[in-house]
Amino acid sequence: MPSTSSSSGTTSLGSSPSSEGRAVALAPPRGFAALVVALGNLCFGYRDYLAPIAIALVVVASAPHPFLGRRALDPWWDAAGLAVSLTGQALRVLVIGLAYIKRGGKNKRIAADRLVVDGIFAHARHPLYCGNFMLLLGLMMIWNSPLGYAVTALLAFGLFSMACAEEAFLRGKFGREYEAYSARVPRFVPRLRGLRDTISQFSFDWKRVVRKEYGTTFSWTTTALALLALERIRWDGFGDARPALYVLGTIWLCIGLAWITARRLKQTRRLVSPD
Repeated sequence: MPSTSSSSGTTSLGSSPSSEGRAVALAPPRGFAALVVALGNLCFGYRDYLAPIAIALVVVASAPHPFLGRRALDPWWDAAGLAVSLTGQALRVLVIGLAYIKRGGKNKRIAADRLVVDGIFAHARHPLYCGNFMLLLGLMMIWNSPLGYAVTALLAFGLFSMACAEEAFLRGKFGREYEAYSARVPRFVPRLRGLRDTISQFSFDWKRVVRKEYGTTFSWTTTALALLALERIRWDGFGDARPALYVLGTIWLCIGLAWITARRLKQTRRLVSPD
């Protein structure tokens, strides 16, 4: 299951020179903004567990609903959900392949000694959070329950709060340099203008993508297949759902083989590339 572990594009341990020595610290947030930042810092410490727990809760506490109440339309809605999740995955791949960031912070706290402003981070300040939200939204579209969408909204606010916490940290550390960056770059949705030029300026690092992303890819695709399987069992019963389950199981075995291959390549250091 995809976690909310990816930090924003500006939380980094190495990409562009730090101006820490000449940064002018700005005033910390107050009032409601301070509460949002506090929530974001709390969520950041437990970010790896939020989405898996939330999806498990949704599956246990709610039933899947056919799209608009019509089973004939549901495969199209499932396909739309998969397309949304795939778009989120593609965004994550683009971000990681073009400009590396350390996504774990330090000791479950937001950390940064450099400000990342290139790659996709020249087009959005938090592209990985945007990608994570799309992964989650696509999965909840497959299950298609009111509780699922409500939980998605809550997790979206959690992602927003983490973004606010990171921004508060970076403003405090990099001061006006970060203010200038945030003034010219949108927060979540990447700006498409100039994206082709940005991509052409970088060597895409497929080894880094596989090394850093194979676990997330395996988690969300396994979750998607499990949701599709449970959906069929709930509606048709295990016996009638067997043909679909065989297909889904075969797909999962292929994904599992890809995961084992990627893990083996990583363990044998055949995916090493400069970070």
